[in-house]
Amino acid sequence: MSTRSNRPFDYLQIVRFASVGVLNTAFGYTVILFVLWLGTGDILSNLIGYTAGLALSFVLNRQWTFGATKDVPSNVVARYVGTFLVAYAVNLGIVLAARSTGLMDGPMIHLLGICAYTILFYLGSVYFVFAENTPVSIKNRHANQPTK
Repeated sequence: MSTRSNRPFDYLQIVRFASVGVLNTAFGYTVILFVLWLGTGDILSNLIGYTAGLALSFVLNRQWTFGATKDVPSNVVARYVGTFLVAYAVNLGIVLAARSTGLMDGPMIHLLGICAYTILFYLGSVYFVFAENTPVSIKNRHANQPTK
């Protein structure tokens, strides 16, 4: 079983992923701002905001964006969480680097982290997490193409 995707570029999938991302980002950023308002620091606020949207994002992306209809194998959940952790680590690195250099502080640095997170998380979702959910029509299209 391969975790590599043979998908062609799919504009509708990107629109769906972006739609889920906008919802998830708005929700997560709202949580971040609320927790910051409560007096929690940047790191804990960021962590709470991102984890708050993780389950919603998984369900929506799995079913709507990538069209998975089967039961969720544990390896997909593990790959999803792993991809999240990598993208989140980059996001957190951006927040910490911006704070430590004094370039930015507060809510704006979280938006920069969100951009990097979103790009990495999409690529990881397409080519690693949900790579096995390639629709049959796409698989058949690739089956007829010669191998390089």
